[in-house]
Amino acid sequence: QVQLVESGGGLVQAGGSLRLSCAASGRAFKTYATGWIRQAPGKERESVAAISWSGFSTYYADAVKGRFTISRDNAKNTVYLQMNSLKPEDTAVYYCAARNTNIGGAYYSSVKAYNYWGQGTQVTVSS
Repeated sequence: QVQLVESGGGLVQAGGSLRLSCAASGRAFKTYATGWIRQAPGKERESVAAISWSGFSTYYADAVKGRFTISRDNAKNTVYLQMNSLKPEDTAVYYCAARNTNIGGAYYSSVKAYNYWGQGTQVTVSS
């Protein structure tokens, strides 16, 4: 099993930046594909970005392409989401999620693909 703890959320003005971190505990995290999923009030969870455990393959939702960057440091058991040019519509609770896989290049864009979740961190973008 793996436990995930997000940090780095907060309040930022439109156009600003935040970097979210997801610290993982548990063995063999380097074999877990991970993703960032967000949920705005009254809306369903949506996948924002995903990365393979190798780090070589990534996915971004159209709404964040060119503004968000997902990365990971397997030596530190940490996944990051750098968010630039933030917009009010990015306001949501952001969750880190993980799924074990033996395919190094696999990433998962579906929210339903993940079986380990963090508790979430709030991101609020003011206009």
